[in-house]
Amino acid sequence: MKCQYACGSTEHVTNRRRFIGGIASGAAGLSLGGLLTGNPAIAEQMKGKQKRILNVFLHGGVSQLESWDPKPGTDTGGPFRAIPTSVPGIHISELLPYTAKQMHHLAIVRSLDTKNNDHARGQEEMTTGHKQIPGTDYPHLGAIAAKMLTPERFPLPGHILIRGAGSGSGKAAYLGPKYASVVMNDGKPPQFTERPAALSLESDLRRNQLRTSFNDRFAGRRRTADTDAYTFSYDQAQDLLSQRKVFELERESEADRDRYGTSEFGQHCLMARRLLEHGVPFVQVNHSNYDTHHENFDFHIEQLGEFDKPFAMLVEDLHQRGLLDDTLICVMSEFGRTPKINARYGRDHWGKSWSVALGGCGIQRGAVIGATSENGTEVVDRVVDHGHVFHTILQAVGIDSTGEFNIAGRKYPVADPAKGSIGELLA
Repeated sequence: MKCQYACGSTEHVTNRRRFIGGIASGAAGLSLGGLLTGNPAIAEQMKGKQKRILNVFLHGGVSQLESWDPKPGTDTGGPFRAIPTSVPGIHISELLPYTAKQMHHLAIVRSLDTKNNDHARGQEEMTTGHKQIPGTDYPHLGAIAAKMLTPERFPLPGHILIRGAGSGSGKAAYLGPKYASVVMNDGKPPQFTERPAALSLESDLRRNQLRTSFNDRFAGRRRTADTDAYTFSYDQAQDLLSQRKVFELERESEADRDRYGTSEFGQHCLMARRLLEHGVPFVQVNHSNYDTHHENFDFHIEQLGEFDKPFAMLVEDLHQRGLLDDTLICVMSEFGRTPKINARYGRDHWGKSWSVALGGCGIQRGAVIGATSENGTEVVDRVVDHGHVFHTILQAVGIDSTGEFNIAGRKYPVADPAKGSIGELLA
């Protein structure tokens, strides 16, 4: 069973301009510039040195009451129990039994008030840390991480998005196409990373030499951002040809593939582990169908049942492999869901009092920040929003979130200067 979006509002309709822009940024994002050489020991070399970010985005708006902030026994609580976790005194929903065992690696922020109930705007604000302003474009968290955390001459993209079909991309805005997301649709290797069988290596090299010659000549007269993006996309496609094995999940053991399960999300989590082991600075894994305007409880049984074990496996594996201390984990949505249960046994969009989870690198593990009222209808302690979460993520991996980017002589703040980090959440 998959959730069919039920509210019928315009916020579920893909904006044509946004869609086309996403395609352009995704294509332009295939770039590192220059031909790079692979290193089979890259994962071991990166361990303990390079910081990484794993962002798990639950599209549609996961219910905080069925996940991180349960309210059993109240008129808003629903049918599920709160269960103890590996941290004494912290309870989460019974729909997350495997995650509960990993709580000592995680922390919860239960006091988000983002004042937003729109899908597109919520996704934008949570992943850029800024309120949407017409005519202003901000880079995705992954673009900032790729720019700030990618080692020089790193042989892989710095910003990779693993998604099911049709669930967004990560733009780079003024940072340039080099830092936009490389997308793995359905967890498959990025496009154009396999040379056609009919094309020999020699012919391919000659074609690229000719293309480079034409590009250089054209750029000398009419260089633009568009021509640079075009060149970047071809250069990185060439780079990825030599790195294709990194994206081949079949190289993982059968035992590992079984542990993560056969679901799309489970295999995507295993791919995320593989990429993080190879030192990719930012990996986002999307999981969808949380927009539960009807049958909220049945859909959360299904969706969180699919999420729980693979996510917990990923956290545990990162810990066991010595990567968790250098990998920040974030589980977020665009908003939460209404405490009030509607006539269709659903919960609607809710940006007023909801939760995210963070863990790993730079985070005070086992912490709970903020609180909501007894029935979850309002924040009663430590109100924060998307901007505070964004600052916190960046600072946890050593990025100065109060700094600025200087792009062609113009200064842009790394994060919203009106906000700051959640200091008590930082280790």
